[in-house]
Amino acid sequence: MKQMLEGITVVAVEQAVAAPYASSRLADAGARVIKVERPEGDFARNYDKLVKGQSAYFVWLNRGKESVCLDLTLEDDRAVLDSIIASADVFIQNLKPGSIGKLGFGSGELRRRFPRLITCDISGFGDGGVLSHLKAYDLIVQAETGLCAITGNAQGPARVGVSVCDISAGMTAHAAILQALYHRERTGEGASVQVSLFDAIADWMNVPVLQYDYSDYQTVRAGVNHPSLAPYGAYRCSDGKDVIFSVQNDREWVNFCTKFLKQPELVRAPGFADNMERLGNRPPLDEIIKSRFSDLSSDKAMQELEAAGLAYGRLNEMMDVSQHPHVRRVTVNTPGGDINLIAPAAIVNSEPASLRQVPRLGAHTAAIREEFAPGARKHAASGGLAHSGLESSGILP
Repeated sequence: MKQMLEGITVVAVEQAVAAPYASSRLADAGARVIKVERPEGDFARNYDKLVKGQSAYFVWLNRGKESVCLDLTLEDDRAVLDSIIASADVFIQNLKPGSIGKLGFGSGELRRRFPRLITCDISGFGDGGVLSHLKAYDLIVQAETGLCAITGNAQGPARVGVSVCDISAGMTAHAAILQALYHRERTGEGASVQVSLFDAIADWMNVPVLQYDYSDYQTVRAGVNHPSLAPYGAYRCSDGKDVIFSVQNDREWVNFCTKFLKQPELVRAPGFADNMERLGNRPPLDEIIKSRFSDLSSDKAMQELEAAGLAYGRLNEMMDVSQHPHVRRVTVNTPGGDINLIAPAAIVNSEPASLRQVPRLGAHTAAIREEFAPGARKHAASGGLAHSGLESSGILP
């Protein structure tokens, strides 16, 4: 796969998920990503031991990076980091609010010293506001943004099953960094980017918030039903398997009634004629739909939904997803051996993904200390002028 960001150097003082997500995508595109870890390592290395003795989170988000262990409470190690940043294009950090500034690497100071540098600070609640000083992890932000309140079912709220706030913040940071790199290409100017987990998910919450703000509409926790479209959800078939389907517009509603339910009289029946009426009469509508699905096997139900021109799918478990015919895999080398990751979503020029190794803790510390030792060589003072490929520092054996 073409390495579109080859020649770009990224320094990431990072931990957990959000910042590593952003930097991993830059590494996938060919950037040199130098991951700065505490001597004990990114704590995400120890989230679990379920992937050949390694953390699933860590091996997913740290392929293609160089690991250097620095104790930033020590002056000599801060000098090494300063030297690395002097040659960097991008600096990413997601330490506890205020920590990076106390160490002398606040984005304002770095941008003053290195005008071409792009800095990206990832936090829980941003740089200002009453909660900005707090540590913030994914579930906390899911709760604060109201995401938990609209997730779950009538029995209570629930956490979204993956670290969606962290991932959303990482995606947002990745996009903003690429925009900043493009801007710098045209103007020569760097940029300061701030991304918070709260803002990233608050943006995703626009639909339920707008519905509440302008109509007092309260999004109802609907389990595996859509909260504002009906019918749209999962229904049990005669073989005990669940099929999920969707009606998105009036044409599909007509097809659903006439071709699947075999009840054309429902199309304009009072209480069912449009989506808002159907939302208000979901229980009786669901009883009609459940009765039809209970007469069909899941395969037969899906055949008939497809014949009616409706979108459908299976309510899969992890075993099903692991073996799903549409899941693309890519092999990645890790300290524990090769693993098969689900491939990155973007396919560029129809080429298969090719991901570099996951580093063991401190795998590149000696080489990077030698390369960036203050005075060892002249580094670019404006950022983005001196680079070294991953191979120059040695990679995981």
